[in-house]
Amino acid sequence: MEKMLGFMLDCSRNAVMKPSEVKQFAALLKKMGYNTLMLYTEDTYELDGHEFFGHFRGRYSKEELKELDSYCGSIGIELVPCIQTLAHLENMFKWEGVYGEINDCDNILLCGEEKTYELIEDMFKTVSQCFTTRKIHIGMDEAFRVGSGKYQKIHGIEDRFDIVNRHLHRVCALADKYGFDPMIWSDMFYSLALGTHEYGACDNPEKILEKAALPENISLVYWDYSNTDPQKYTERLNAHKLFGRKIIFAGAAWSCFRLAPRNNFSLKTAAAAIPACLEFGVDGFLFCNWGDDGSECSVYATLPAIFYEAQLAQGNCDLDDIKAKFKELIGYDFDAFMALEKPDAPGGNHSCNPSKYLLYCDTFMGITDFRCSEGDAPFYASLAKELAAYKNGGKYDYLFESYSKLCEALEIKAPLGVKTRTAYQSSDKAELRELAVEYGKAIEKIEAFQLAFENLWFTENKPHGFDIQDIRLGGILSRLKSCKRRLEKYVAGEISEIPELNEPMLNREMSSYSWGRIASANAITNRL
Repeated sequence: MEKMLGFMLDCSRNAVMKPSEVKQFAALLKKMGYNTLMLYTEDTYELDGHEFFGHFRGRYSKEELKELDSYCGSIGIELVPCIQTLAHLENMFKWEGVYGEINDCDNILLCGEEKTYELIEDMFKTVSQCFTTRKIHIGMDEAFRVGSGKYQKIHGIEDRFDIVNRHLHRVCALADKYGFDPMIWSDMFYSLALGTHEYGACDNPEKILEKAALPENISLVYWDYSNTDPQKYTERLNAHKLFGRKIIFAGAAWSCFRLAPRNNFSLKTAAAAIPACLEFGVDGFLFCNWGDDGSECSVYATLPAIFYEAQLAQGNCDLDDIKAKFKELIGYDFDAFMALEKPDAPGGNHSCNPSKYLLYCDTFMGITDFRCSEGDAPFYASLAKELAAYKNGGKYDYLFESYSKLCEALEIKAPLGVKTRTAYQSSDKAELRELAVEYGKAIEKIEAFQLAFENLWFTENKPHGFDIQDIRLGGILSRLKSCKRRLEKYVAGEISEIPELNEPMLNREMSSYSWGRIASANAITNRL
């Protein structure tokens, strides 16, 4: 039987790819050598009897899924559902009056509650009607506080492994009822069995053997997106082997928490992981496109990683040959697509995702302004021209247009906060008068980027989810206009000070450069 060479498309972090585009993407994957496409849908699929499930989220209808399943089957791609049956259901739990009673805590289902299993059976029932395959991914990952909320109030404190394992057995029994062969992300079972954080070292194999009573029909998906040490993969694969179940390796085409892709890192991790997995003899590969924090990065921006990973999994590690095949298939140079990550590589004092925090950082309360460097503006001016020059009249010109417009905006916006604070604290009203003009230019450039990004989104995705991009980009535009007005009033003597600019910039690294952390030090959301 042919081993899985699969790709997982995240359709749950606001970007739900249009069915017509899914077909094109599936056809492209087939040409790359993939045989499986997973649609990661937390609540973004129609669920019989649950009108609030995926409401206003761009969920796929049953008819859309059936049509996609039929098309994928016709071209030799197995379309596999990838759902959640334990955690990562925060959007469903927004409807508290509907699903609140089966919410343990955070985004986690209440294990042991009969209504939880009624919902999960409805999931299997619906999915079984839409997909030909009997494979299904049922999630089960990152339920860090399982059993510590409503469950604990009802049952008291229990071993989390036992809670999750009992839940898994019930869910797998339901999967079996509908003829499914389920697979799960293995992190919860691995870490809870070993008493480690995520995929820690396995120093005591007996601990796994003591708790390895997993359902017979389960496969384990070992996900590891960040290691560049082949030995780490070998060690953890050997630990997984102790569970006595099929093992699928999941790597990543990095796109989460960022506007630009992270292809070079994807290539480095793949070069370490895939040979180790081939030598070990995994039962399949799955490469994932995660869209955490809003799916701002297009899956197509990660095409070099997607193609490279497929080539390595098929035994080809000749980079020159890979680049030539990429050009023949995609119609653009491999290195042109690799340049799409350059907005996150301006040099200087930067880390993580500078194109995002330089865009969204507030110009009066710049909590990431300590990261700004003098070379940012010329870097982005040059990069905007470079990216625009890669357009060749082909299918993906809209990608290069969007990133070029982003760089044009960053040329003006990136240094604006530091310049403003410096001029204000130096009492240089002449400079502030000039900067007010720069604010106007920044507004124009960000508006141009917004239009290009809107075109990118609507080319690939359903409209649902772009409201968040409008809120974010509209927010920085509104804020720039507000700050510009206050600068002009200060320069004209209509107000005596701008209190925010009296405060110093503080150098403090953040644990996450997500939009909510970048945009403001003030409260953006409160859990009631």
